[in-house]
Amino acid sequence: MTATPEPPGGRRAVAVWSIGVSVYFVAVVFRTSLGVAGLDAADRFHVNASALATFSLLQLLVYAGMQIPVGLMVDRLGTKKVLTLGAVLFTAGQLAFALAPSYGMALAARALLGCGDAMTFISVLRLGSRWFPPRRGPLMAQLAGLVGMAGNLVSTLVLAPVLHGVGWVAAFAGSSAAGLVVLVPLLLFLRDHPEGHEPEPAVRAGGTGYVRTQIAESWREPGTRLGLWVHFTTQFPAMFFLLLWGMPFLVEDQGLSRNTAGALLTLTVASNMVLGLVYGQLVARRQSARIPLALGTVGVTGTLWAAVLAHPGAHAPMWLLITLCTVLGACGPASMIGFDFARPANPAARQGTASGITNMGGFLATMTTLLAVGLLLDATGDDYRLAFCSVFVLQALGAAQILRLRPHALRRERERAAEAAGGQGVIANSRRIASARS
Repeated sequence: MTATPEPPGGRRAVAVWSIGVSVYFVAVVFRTSLGVAGLDAADRFHVNASALATFSLLQLLVYAGMQIPVGLMVDRLGTKKVLTLGAVLFTAGQLAFALAPSYGMALAARALLGCGDAMTFISVLRLGSRWFPPRRGPLMAQLAGLVGMAGNLVSTLVLAPVLHGVGWVAAFAGSSAAGLVVLVPLLLFLRDHPEGHEPEPAVRAGGTGYVRTQIAESWREPGTRLGLWVHFTTQFPAMFFLLLWGMPFLVEDQGLSRNTAGALLTLTVASNMVLGLVYGQLVARRQSARIPLALGTVGVTGTLWAAVLAHPGAHAPMWLLITLCTVLGACGPASMIGFDFARPANPAARQGTASGITNMGGFLATMTTLLAVGLLLDATGDDYRLAFCSVFVLQALGAAQILRLRPHALRRERERAAEAAGGQGVIANSRRIASARS
């Protein structure tokens, strides 16, 4: 019996991983491009608030619905094939969105984009676990999230002024060329795993049997379910704000100029990038910090949202909006903690499926919030403060589930760690005996 060697890491691993995250970076630029173009989209397609929300809602519905199928695809087909398909689809979706002559065609384009986008992040997580040692898993996940937020930053700082300078078609069609740029190194240089570190072939039932087994065994692990609820509860308070409703809220409800509102959205993204490194280091060094960081982020973001929405004046003071946007930057890094519960709960052959289940959480919550806010705005005559109260309902639901699942997941995690340590002890003892005999 021999132990499977850990992936080596090193420069080659960084180079291959960088190709993968560059694809994810472009996917996030395309995903978040509507966030800075929401008001323009409403004018272009002559739609109201709930119809505008349907753009992001449909995109996220496709994204969330694809997470488990994509996880299964990654486990079965490997990273390169899934990333390649994803890049082709989200590039086609961005180009189609640029040229769409009607609201219906634009919706179809965003759905296509969401389908391709769905194939990127899980693939990047899988790539990191194949090329880097397990102890670096939390940091690599946070770095991937940081790169994604850099894509969001590009949308805010670059795409927004380009859109207003050259117009809708030129801005979105021109940006789609980035998909072709990242596709070339992906096809030429990306490898699923280092030489000599091929994963053991999984035992696969035929057809639906394999799918059913992968999903059932992943879901049976409490760490997977806890990961989903951590992701659900922590990601959406910033995501719905950045994807669609932040700019309209800051401009129409808070009376800010577009430039000032854009600066606040940029602050959220920048805060996310800084805090991602902090959270990654904390979790990598101290696993016990996972739950306090997740629930602490939920508590602080909920408190800041309440302070802004309940402020008695017509507009919240700028210092409070700055504080809110800075704290919202912690939502992305906190959501990555969900994968740090799902990863140790599942063997390598189920990592893609488990990551897909986990990744559904935040996007289901974001999708629900996008729809709720749009419907409430139409029903209340654009009362943003009342509409944004839907945030607290989902936060309360998610926090309750985290507290319920926490003891079961941590107990199971300790059991798996003890089993792994026992197995390593047996291997080491066998090697000592073999060495003594020789």
